[in-house]
Amino acid sequence: MDLLNSLGDGFAIAFTVENLLLALVGSFLGTLMGALPGLGPANGVAILIPIAFTMGLGPTPSLILLTAVYYGAMYGGRISSILLNIPGDEPAMMTCLDGYPMAKAGRAGEALALSGIASFVGSFFATIGLAILAPQLVKIALLFGPAEYFALFTLAFATLGGVSSTNQAKSAFAAGLGLAIAMIGVDTQTGVPRMTFGEVHLYDGIDFLIAIVGLFALSEVFFFLEHHRGGAVGHSGQMKIGRMMPTGKDLLACTPTMARGTVIGFLAGVLPGAGASLGSFLAYSAEKMSVDPHGKTFGKGDPRGVAAPEAGNNAASGGALVPMLALGVPGSGTTAVLLAVLLSLNITPGPLLFTKNPDIVWGLIAALFIANFMLLALNIPMVGLFTRVLLIPTRILMPVVAMISFVGIYGISGSTFDLTLMVVFGLVGWVLRKLDVPMVPVILGILLGNEMEVNLRRAMTISDGDWGALVANPLSIGLWVIAIAGFCLPIVINARKPRQPELAEDVARGD
Repeated sequence: MDLLNSLGDGFAIAFTVENLLLALVGSFLGTLMGALPGLGPANGVAILIPIAFTMGLGPTPSLILLTAVYYGAMYGGRISSILLNIPGDEPAMMTCLDGYPMAKAGRAGEALALSGIASFVGSFFATIGLAILAPQLVKIALLFGPAEYFALFTLAFATLGGVSSTNQAKSAFAAGLGLAIAMIGVDTQTGVPRMTFGEVHLYDGIDFLIAIVGLFALSEVFFFLEHHRGGAVGHSGQMKIGRMMPTGKDLLACTPTMARGTVIGFLAGVLPGAGASLGSFLAYSAEKMSVDPHGKTFGKGDPRGVAAPEAGNNAASGGALVPMLALGVPGSGTTAVLLAVLLSLNITPGPLLFTKNPDIVWGLIAALFIANFMLLALNIPMVGLFTRVLLIPTRILMPVVAMISFVGIYGISGSTFDLTLMVVFGLVGWVLRKLDVPMVPVILGILLGNEMEVNLRRAMTISDGDWGALVANPLSIGLWVIAIAGFCLPIVINARKPRQPELAEDVARGD
């Protein structure tokens, strides 16, 4: 009953003209950004952060806009995967396996519509799971002390960085870089400046938004300028769309697939570090093993091979919001960006969020329900429009992204120093991308570094300097075990993979 009352209050907040319009705009823009290969949900949210802040939106409207962009980008990632065999983002990679063969067979419209329906099913039921599970997780979070929070933050670094990277050394380097950036500024306990190099602008530390917009949005501009040289993103206009709705037989066959993909994806999203990529992979793999273990139809244009990963990755996107809201620990790269937005709005996610700011939490959850229906309504009839976005030349697209970044950040801070700093972060992000260093651990370090330091110091103060306090109870020990396993397991898995000579030769040639 409390859940229904809270949701009722949330819908009362979400059902205003401003919030409904923001949800619609965010859904539309998110789908456009998701359709563009390389941008994805994290970059889409980062690009629009300056707009949300310069418009003077309140906390709830800002979050509604940006989470609608998040959900929309998860929907949109399937468009280029199906039409071009180019994933719009990492979670959409599995959709290429059967979506592109369907498109080549003249069934692109069916694949796009079916993937839109599967995305809706995954997102809708994941949002229900978010509403049910997040308040329960808060009760567990109340058991956490400083030592447990330090272990939890370490777990976030180990799993989110480890699972999302094929090279754990690079992941550890990225985490260390993020923590080093978080240390810049005046030490709150001693009052001593750290790594400011005499620059007074750095005494307050590095602003989250400057780092995120630089690392994600501007680095994307530099990356596109280097590799695409002003050409169009794709040539989807040459692909035959065909009929726009799947047959009733395909829908009926894919219904159990969507159900299984939703459950698998949501569970993967709730685990800090797993995220939508793992949800998509597990959903596709489980479906293939259960209905086509010998590979007779999967990979050749089976509609179930489109429905499974789309339900999985969209369910994971909703599941990733659970640890972010309840524990203050992002479940994916995009929720790490959303966490920065919350902190910039002076809202601290975690157990007290549901009691101190229930209007924000439940208004956001209600808006997600609304955005899901908006996305379903947008994605079926407007597929033709979204596919035309793939023909936008990067010489037009990238200057727009850069303009939004510069104008937005200057509108927030009014400081030319911050603009320079943003460009520096853009160059750093560009170098990290070229070296294949994951940027999510860098963002985590900037976001969680100060909290990790504060909780470590508190734990040491309470225990009178005894480091054993960090493993003094079963809860903290369990968190440390999961953290170590999450970081080391990918190393073991990658070591056992057989080396593919032809792939190594392609890499050596730069193909």
